[in-house]
Amino acid sequence: MEHFSGTEAIGRQLVRPVLTVGNFDGIHLGHRAILDVVVERARSLDGEAVVHTFEPHPRQVLYPERAPRLLTTLEQKLELLAAAGVAVAVVEPFTLEYARTSAEVFIRDRLHGCIAPLEVYVGYDFHFGHDREGSMRLLTEMGPRLGFAVTIIPEVTIDAGDVNSTRIRQLLADAEVEKACEMLGRAYTVRGSVVKGEQRGRGLGFPTANLDPENEVLPAPGVYVGHARFLDGQAGEAHPVVTNVGTRPTFEDAGRVVAEAHLIDFDGDLYGRRLELSFEQLLRPERRFESVDALRRQIRADVDDGRRRLGVA
Repeated sequence: MEHFSGTEAIGRQLVRPVLTVGNFDGIHLGHRAILDVVVERARSLDGEAVVHTFEPHPRQVLYPERAPRLLTTLEQKLELLAAAGVAVAVVEPFTLEYARTSAEVFIRDRLHGCIAPLEVYVGYDFHFGHDREGSMRLLTEMGPRLGFAVTIIPEVTIDAGDVNSTRIRQLLADAEVEKACEMLGRAYTVRGSVVKGEQRGRGLGFPTANLDPENEVLPAPGVYVGHARFLDGQAGEAHPVVTNVGTRPTFEDAGRVVAEAHLIDFDGDLYGRRLELSFEQLLRPERRFESVDALRRQIRADVDDGRRRLGVA
């Protein structure tokens, strides 16, 4: 996938572009419904599927105190877009100056002038331009005058509710990772580097990788089962993993939330390496144990349960 840092950085004439525009945080099933149409239409026109998105998220610039915590990093978002079949990603650097762009200028100069799409597909809740003044009506009116068709993609629903990033964040906050994974269409993942911790896991007989997360969202405190994938060296290699998210209440009265992962049957040095952890099922909530021995017994039971759920011999 080709990547341009903003519309003004596009260094060539795009080939019969079919375009979608949005933030696409999480690349969930609602996003995939749009992307699948864009990719299919681009193929049928012998053109290029193009995504125009923003970095950072506009609300992080305009309303930082109310900005959502993002589900995906830019690295993850670009990888997921490429996996969906997108040919070109235009990542617009979002600044206060850019935010003053009117909706009409955005459509005429940015979309039509720089990308020149044949067709544009957007989600049902898409707004754009200064103060989100841009409406579907404006886009559908201006598009044909400028030479491109506009189609609104309806919402995707699960359990009588729209699939959206806000709902997925709440599911993760409620430890409902399986439902979050259903809406994402894949496991929720967090990336980061392994840093030195207190090494208590090693003393308990279950060494853990203490992750310094790059993602802004961790699931609620609890013990989860999933997989760990190396992002360096042996990139792509996945290992079954049991991950504790929480404040380690058996050892500390309070503290910051950390993610500590035990890679089942793994023997090796993890310090300094980048990992991606998936959160696929909740084993149990985090709780305080009356003794270190009681905690050790529970960790052993968690690992055994993780083996069963992941089908590890």
